[in-house]
Amino acid sequence: MYYQLIVEKDVPIKVRDGVVLRADVFRPGGPDVFPGIITLGPYPKDIQFKDWSRMRPTGTNVDSPFMHWETVNPEWWVPQGYVVIRVDGRGTGKSPGTPHNLTMREAEDYYDAIEWAGTQKWSNGKIAVMGISYFAMNSWRVGSLNPPHLAAIIPWEGACDLYRDSNRHGGIWANAFSQAWASNVSRHMQEAASQAAFPELYDKWVAQLNPNIADIKVPLLSVGNWAGVGLHLRGNIEGYLGAGSRHKFLRVHSGDHVTPFYSLEGRLYQMRFLEQWLRGVDTSILREPPVRLAMRYGGDEYSWRYEYEWPLARTRWTPYYLDARDAALSTSKVDCVTDISYPSGLRKEPGGVTFTTAAFEKDTEVMGPIKLRVWVSSSTDDADLFVILHNLDGSGKKVTYPGATLNTLAAAYGWLRISHRKQDPTRTMPYRPYLTHDELQKVRPGEVVSAEIEIWPASFVLRKGHRLALQIAANDDPGMAFYGHTNPHDRIPAGTVTIHTGSTYDSHLLLPVIPTS
Repeated sequence: MYYQLIVEKDVPIKVRDGVVLRADVFRPGGPDVFPGIITLGPYPKDIQFKDWSRMRPTGTNVDSPFMHWETVNPEWWVPQGYVVIRVDGRGTGKSPGTPHNLTMREAEDYYDAIEWAGTQKWSNGKIAVMGISYFAMNSWRVGSLNPPHLAAIIPWEGACDLYRDSNRHGGIWANAFSQAWASNVSRHMQEAASQAAFPELYDKWVAQLNPNIADIKVPLLSVGNWAGVGLHLRGNIEGYLGAGSRHKFLRVHSGDHVTPFYSLEGRLYQMRFLEQWLRGVDTSILREPPVRLAMRYGGDEYSWRYEYEWPLARTRWTPYYLDARDAALSTSKVDCVTDISYPSGLRKEPGGVTFTTAAFEKDTEVMGPIKLRVWVSSSTDDADLFVILHNLDGSGKKVTYPGATLNTLAAAYGWLRISHRKQDPTRTMPYRPYLTHDELQKVRPGEVVSAEIEIWPASFVLRKGHRLALQIAANDDPGMAFYGHTNPHDRIPAGTVTIHTGSTYDSHLLLPVIPTS
């Protein structure tokens, strides 16, 4: 059935403290009731997609006057029988007040907007939260508050821990993106967004920004992107694992930041999930594995696979030991104690040291969380470690993968400031350290300490004849410039870092190898 598109501009939504937010409502005409898709955030609803970003997803008319950055296209969803509601967050666009970006206070406004939407005459009482990035990050927060009319959430490429996922990778301030984002968004707010450094320690102020993911009870489809390393990827996986939802699903795709969301395949996947929970249609989604992952082969090449859990139960956790004598990386333990050093500190090039495997004798699939345990010392009382995994082809050329912002990336990344190495034993897994970030543990110059580095989850195939290279660097890989850690006031001053290997210094990379037979 075809529905006429009705557009209602600047609709008032009164929230609990009396502030009136403004929303645009796109709905089907006629007397029937419909489910709704709602977003609330700091990107003014009246700014058109192409005027906000130069990224142009294929297969979607971004020039449409109704297209808005990182939200659904009402010209497609309304004919399917859905209402689209876009709310200007407090202090943004046409909504008055003081902004409370990515806080539980903003989530309370979102709660009230959802309840408003769920009780309108055009509503069937079931509202979903779905959008990319900021709108996904907000979905974790409002989902944890469980508004009665919230029927499902789809956080599509959305971090959930503001400290670990986006602002402080391993304790190092990811200033490049956060400052650029704040500068852009501030232009459209009554009050400017903060561009100051995110607090170095995970204190009470930081903790109250993050939702209790376990409180989420509604059906959840968490959609990540292997290219989202440095901002969203970790949150989508940790959010999926931690959510208290009875029905929860995980999908991790490959590609740029917006095309998968707007693609026909993406929209049909979204609608299949929403039809199940917002209309009660049996879409058979409950009769298939809940995890869907893209296995990357290099470049744009990938294939889908369905799984029943994360990490995969059949994973062979394989340690590859570092040997500083010849910069080797192998499954054989190293008896001889030796070390290798490199200059640290903020520089233009990554630098550092690289350990490389022999050529793989057969295609080897890697999918899952990765950990580096390294024995390390510094000539100063601290150091910033940047870990980069490279897939090298038979000629030694780096195999790269699509980035989120039309860039290219290495196979996997991790970060650690040595003074942040303290772990939470209740949340650490053998394959994924969980750092507390609640105190600094400085080192004495020359003191050798053991540190475990969380390398963000990855998916890649090492073809026969390829080699895996582990780079421990002083700075970011060029492909990570968008999420770079380049603020000289935050970075640890220059010194010398030494990596120790062999015998009791069992420095090793724990790799999630997936057997193919």
